[in-house]
Amino acid sequence: MWPDRRLLDLFKIEVPIVQAPMAGVQDADVMIGAAQGGALASLPCPMISVEKAREQISIFRQRVSAPVNMNFFCHKAVDAVSAGEDSWRRKLAPYFKELNIDPNAPINAASREPFGESMCALVEELKPEVVSFHFGLPNETLMKRVRAAGCIVISSATIVKEAVWLEQRGVDAIVAQGAEAGGHRGMFLTESITNQVGTMALVPQIVDAVRVPVIAAGGIADGRGIAAAFALGAAGVQIGTAYLHTPESKVSGPGRKALTEADDDSTVITNVMTGRPARGVANRLMKEVGPVSADAPAFPHAATALAPLKAAAEKLGRPDFTNLWAGQAVAMRRNIGAADLTRQLATEALDCLKNLAR
Repeated sequence: MWPDRRLLDLFKIEVPIVQAPMAGVQDADVMIGAAQGGALASLPCPMISVEKAREQISIFRQRVSAPVNMNFFCHKAVDAVSAGEDSWRRKLAPYFKELNIDPNAPINAASREPFGESMCALVEELKPEVVSFHFGLPNETLMKRVRAAGCIVISSATIVKEAVWLEQRGVDAIVAQGAEAGGHRGMFLTESITNQVGTMALVPQIVDAVRVPVIAAGGIADGRGIAAAFALGAAGVQIGTAYLHTPESKVSGPGRKALTEADDDSTVITNVMTGRPARGVANRLMKEVGPVSADAPAFPHAATALAPLKAAAEKLGRPDFTNLWAGQAVAMRRNIGAADLTRQLATEALDCLKNLAR
């Protein structure tokens, strides 16, 4: 029924959809729904502990018999002092004063750990069917251990050069992350935000450059988008933003309201929330300080000083400092569960593909 079965056969899933890992706004509930709909479920691990990751995979395994993807970051860690966190706090001082927060009070450091020994040991213990990486790949030693655990390995590319680099290092599939996609840009061989390529142009160029299956990501939120991805040569799609609107997502109350009110032009690429380029719904901070600011500390330290501001503003019902990562299709929302959403997307895509074949 699907014109390209490579991804279905590789992941052993029913529909060629990867539920995008969405750190901070999802847990096993979204994963379970996506898997029940036939998609590959993903657990974002960079912001959670080993114990939490183990717990979430256990919950998933108890509820469904389906493959799972554990997702990790591969950025180079930078200490807070080198990142310029102190000057960033001074930049944010007016907001601390407005919300009556002591800017000198101790704040827990932002936790977004790169893939390392402890998480690699967990992968060896849990043996997820798929392990995905963002910002490149871990070192060769860690990669060998992941491979030895029997895991399929995928990673994201934002330009053709990154896709070729990934294939040369043995990945089994590549996520072609178009500029429309929500969340952090997977950039690792470029630092230029202005040169990021849209999904429609990126997917066929990566398809032509590599032999492994390509997963299209960015601006895909209905069956038409999935069918278009197949027409461009992709073997499947990765979808995240559409799952944010499901009741299973853990988006905060103020955040969910902002997502509901978002339009096609509501998102921007910004670095002020974490220190690394990411697409999300524009909030007060992005509008007044960014969206791109040279003052933002290196990833992930920009997020540290924002934590108390986010908490205080959300108590007032305002997402002024909340990072609402979302793609340009954020307005194409459906208020249905994750399982039904997955099934609807697949059914619509097959209908579109049938119509195109006539």
